[in-house]
Amino acid sequence: MLSEYEVSALLLSLKVSGSAVLFSLPLAILVAWVLARYHFPGKALLDSLIHLPLVLPPVVIGYLLLISMGRQGAIGSRLYEWFGVSFSFSWQGAALAAAIVAFPLMVRAIRLSLQTVDIKLEQAARTLGASPLKVFFTITLPLTVPGLLAGTILAFARSLGEFGATITFVSNIPGETRTLPLAMFSFIETPGAEAQAARLCLISIVVALVALLISEWLTRMAHKRLAL
Repeated sequence: MLSEYEVSALLLSLKVSGSAVLFSLPLAILVAWVLARYHFPGKALLDSLIHLPLVLPPVVIGYLLLISMGRQGAIGSRLYEWFGVSFSFSWQGAALAAAIVAFPLMVRAIRLSLQTVDIKLEQAARTLGASPLKVFFTITLPLTVPGLLAGTILAFARSLGEFGATITFVSNIPGETRTLPLAMFSFIETPGAEAQAARLCLISIVVALVALLISEWLTRMAHKRLAL
């Protein structure tokens, strides 16, 4: 049985990761589409910037979020002044940090899937009078479902394990920003709480493993349906 503390951390992690994936998916599809189908000056730079979170220390991402999206940040101060929106020290800020860290994984998976779509199918649909938007939603997008599923689940799993950017940007607040990794960190810092830290470690492994297994199963099912 999970304790109330563990349930709280787990539910918050699922909430943060789900929100991060949900709100970044449309942008990931757009960016992947641009990178897969267009050639333009600065494409290599854009690609590098998108994948930068994969190689940057997470604490750097958290610091950049703090000075840009914090209550006193360049963007965050405007959001709070105009709309009353604040990402600082809130679960929304944790979701934003997780989304940025996991975004490259989602874009990469979707882009690779887009590159496997036969462009001749799209061209044939256009010659029959279909609009570009209709072609995208009826031909291109369905054919990229395996990549969409893989990218979404991988990003979700990565968001579950996000620590450095989160603790730097939104701190470690119980019930608000204390996700599974941060809860485990709190136990590690507490003398005599090794057993609780080990339990959270096991929970994190199980949740991440289940997410990856679901990703593999959904991808196989999507490939089977496309092959029919």
